[in-house]
Amino acid sequence: MTHDSGSTTTAAAATRAEYCVVACAEAWRGDGEILASPMGTVPAIGARLARLTFAPELLLTDGEAMLMGDVPAMGGTSQVTEGWLPYRRHLAMVTGGRRHVMMGASQIDRHGNQNISCIGDWSRPARQLLGVRGAPVNTLNNPTSYWVPRHSPRVFVARVDMVCGVGYDRAAAAGPSATRFHDIRRVVTDLAVLDFGTPDRGMRLRSVHPGVTVDQVREATGFPLAAPDGGVPETREPTGEELRLIREVIDPQGWRDREVRA
Repeated sequence: MTHDSGSTTTAAAATRAEYCVVACAEAWRGDGEILASPMGTVPAIGARLARLTFAPELLLTDGEAMLMGDVPAMGGTSQVTEGWLPYRRHLAMVTGGRRHVMMGASQIDRHGNQNISCIGDWSRPARQLLGVRGAPVNTLNNPTSYWVPRHSPRVFVARVDMVCGVGYDRAAAAGPSATRFHDIRRVVTDLAVLDFGTPDRGMRLRSVHPGVTVDQVREATGFPLAAPDGGVPETREPTGEELRLIREVIDPQGWRDREVRA
């Protein structure tokens, strides 16, 4: 059992999925009045949790063209419209840096280059995926984070088959026009939280989720991982109030457990 001294809620121990939700929510801490664009179930729950707790100024959409003034449960319908956000205005927020997107990654390498387009040689791929879509514009214009629900060497690779989201090394090679607004904040997986807080902007273990070891994460990663001096901490505990919001308000149907099983 866990008890948070700042809440009247006493709840069963947090699940792995709930640690992932909190880790995703933390990506938007301190962003202020900026559009959150979560891609995936756990990031969507995390963005709503952030809005209801430490990031009340965060902007959320209904997935179409409206800014939500409330925070409905997953699968529910917003009852309060805060504003209109058609596609052209959404793009203006992207190119103006007023959005923090959390994308997925079929492959990601040590410097944060991301691939969601194809597996194999792009001229004759073994598997066709989503396509490049808006990944280059996202990574060069607004803060970007990533969510990977299955941390494995197939995803964390030494070299991506095609660059969609631009990593730190590629941005640096392209020069100031690419690096000016380039900002990859964090990578959240079902095992750990990672960032790029090293001198060469290589990927670093920021925390491991409870029950996961550093060796497990390294074995599931296809390149060497840096670690902070003094050891790798555990991902922070959800508070009792955060667990109540996740379980009773945001995701009462338990969609999070379909994306993360542990």
